[in-house]
Amino acid sequence: MTSLLVHTYPSLVKGILIKRYKRFFADIQLDNGELITAHCANTGPMTDVCVEGQPVYLSRSDNPKRKLAYTWEMIQLGETWVGVNTNLPNQVVKNALLQGVFPDLVKNDTEVRSEVAYGQNNGSRIDFLLTHADNSLTYIEVKNTTWNQGETALFPDTVTTRGQKHLQELMALLPAAEAIMLYFINRGDCDRFAPGDSKDAKYGQLLRQAVAKGVKVLPCRFQVTPTGINYLGLAELQL
Repeated sequence: MTSLLVHTYPSLVKGILIKRYKRFFADIQLDNGELITAHCANTGPMTDVCVEGQPVYLSRSDNPKRKLAYTWEMIQLGETWVGVNTNLPNQVVKNALLQGVFPDLVKNDTEVRSEVAYGQNNGSRIDFLLTHADNSLTYIEVKNTTWNQGETALFPDTVTTRGQKHLQELMALLPAAEAIMLYFINRGDCDRFAPGDSKDAKYGQLLRQAVAKGVKVLPCRFQVTPTGINYLGLAELQL
């Protein structure tokens, strides 16, 4: 398919990653030589992505109440830019849903809501709940994916009991509603997707079980560039 622009970045600042530490902080040397500390929204291990000495791009906030003016947006690995700001995927998916990028999911009369309570005693929140004209429901959970082996994107890159719980909750929605696990592949060099069994074998087992029970998996490919994010279509699912 032709790539579709689904997000435009503001003017970004270029630098080099010096180090990332305490999960939330990254020291960056800007191209002008200034050394700054940026906020890292990705609190996970960032397996094979957090590579010191690599080019990065940052956004800058003018909000005087922020302790850190800069946010780390992406890092260059080889020829590929990889998205780092984990606050973006849900925003991008919401815009894509509203813009008709996923016509099989959203019709003209579909209501799209975010962060809706669901699950046992409404103790969890689904990323997106779609209510269709016939009152049927589609639940969508979004997972950011940056770890890869060759051209295969993998999730998760560490043990995730929270992710395991989400799969179990999606299965519990069936058959009364449609349940979708959407993997946001935050790099453009992967055309396949597989569970990261070597990091969390239980998650892989649950994902295969969920698919067998009817949970739909959408491994969505996104190309990250210093100017914006493009949707490239679906990756091949390898279970």
